[in-house]
Amino acid sequence: MKVVTCDRKPLLMVLVLVVFLPACAGAGVLPAATPTSAPTEMALPSSTTPAATVSSTLPRSATVPPGRVREAAVAGSWYSDDPDELAQMMDQMLAAVEPVDGAPVGLLVPHAGYAYSGPVAAHGFKQLEGGGYDVAVIIAADHQSPLSTPISVWAEGGFETPLGIVPVDVELAQMLVEADPRITFDPDAHEGEHPIEIELPFLQRVCPDCSIVPVLMGAADDETVDVLAEALLKALERGPEEAGSGRRAVVIASSDLSHYPAYDDALVADGATLGAIETGDPTRVRQTISALMKAGFSNLATCACGEGPILVTMRVAQGLGADTVTVLRYANSGDSPNGDKNQVVGYGAVMWWHYDAPAPTEAQREELLALARTSIAEYLETGDIPEYETNDPVLSRRAGAFVTLKQQGELRGCIGHTQGNLPLYQAVQQTAVSAATGDPRFPPLAPEDLDHVTVEISILSPFHRVTDVGQIEVGAHGLMIFKGQNRGLLLPQVPVEQGWDRDGYLENLCLKAGLPGGCWQEGATLYAFTALVFGE
Repeated sequence: MKVVTCDRKPLLMVLVLVVFLPACAGAGVLPAATPTSAPTEMALPSSTTPAATVSSTLPRSATVPPGRVREAAVAGSWYSDDPDELAQMMDQMLAAVEPVDGAPVGLLVPHAGYAYSGPVAAHGFKQLEGGGYDVAVIIAADHQSPLSTPISVWAEGGFETPLGIVPVDVELAQMLVEADPRITFDPDAHEGEHPIEIELPFLQRVCPDCSIVPVLMGAADDETVDVLAEALLKALERGPEEAGSGRRAVVIASSDLSHYPAYDDALVADGATLGAIETGDPTRVRQTISALMKAGFSNLATCACGEGPILVTMRVAQGLGADTVTVLRYANSGDSPNGDKNQVVGYGAVMWWHYDAPAPTEAQREELLALARTSIAEYLETGDIPEYETNDPVLSRRAGAFVTLKQQGELRGCIGHTQGNLPLYQAVQQTAVSAATGDPRFPPLAPEDLDHVTVEISILSPFHRVTDVGQIEVGAHGLMIFKGQNRGLLLPQVPVEQGWDRDGYLENLCLKAGLPGGCWQEGATLYAFTALVFGE
């Protein structure tokens, strides 16, 4: 298999790590990424209705509590008001997404017309599918008057879409209203607003039994963020003996990214904003957005219309145990056939979640090693990767993996798949064959050589943005570096095998990426990860 890169834009490919690439000794410049085709904050053009045939079974409406039901305000303009057509569109966008490892505690999803931001939003909502969630707290910023003063929770009845009525979790909503006088139920603030409504058809398709707590923020200052975050944490963290316990909740920030810069400026601004979000540090997000707004980008109105909701979601997700941030997808309106690259809106899907490392037994490790070897053998003989089926939850869990081949103790091939979007067994099969036949540093393995090769597997953790190189532990952390269109990766075992200290590790990582040795000090982006390593 050819070494390929992720299919995101060059300045943003650091954020979505979907890549087969070598990870051991040797240097090389990988090919440039190619732009994706994805959909602005505007209504739905009639020419973009999907043509694919998919299931249009409508969700059953859950029991709706007493009180007012907010009618759909933007159906027929921002999205279709025909139930069958809308269900078909939702299902088509969701079916195009390959989910990754991780159950969201928090999500960031965009809220423009579906023809533009829908495919990005689908990457976020797909992660909820089959997750057994009970309630989604959806937080958005007011986009029109009257504004919330400063926080408004819709606390009765439900929200209507063409797919039915989504019930409000009245008990949880009332907890928030009672938590602080600055949180109120102000129906007028919700009338006509689109950022919460636009998310609901997706939610109805992936979580038909979910209730919601719709929250609008009329301000994004630190005090308002603190008030809402603390109220949510108190309500969602209650013990089993208290009212409101037992819910499986996800907190969703509804926000687009940069508004109205030119296409290339949006890539820079949105890349910086998403990079700050990746660090998990709300203060860094504030500082980054402030700096971007002063940087002189022409026509940049905001870096995130839902800055407050994003900060609240970060705080709450972390308080509920999230320790990992994954950017799932990025696009902007300039990627759409209907978009204008002179003036765009950016869209990102981000997941906050808790990572538990896999713990395969000795028998499961042996099964994976045998699978790697038999996959190579059959591919060398027939040109096909053998079919393999298993119900083993460890082997079926989505994970990134590398396979390293050695001959007489020397490297013979090493290729990996970095994103956890494939079942582990499938990632092992594909990377084993790629290591044997597609590592550009070596000729393809001959069938007669396989008996003289040993196999090593590395199961990867998610990638974490490095903001302080002093936190890098040699032998514990693998590293990936990006600068411009160059990138390189080294597994955690490599610096130990080579006898490098931290500085030597970073220098050689730069060389691996085809960059000067000191590149890590000059504007490069670093990610760290851990790996479970075992071999024959």
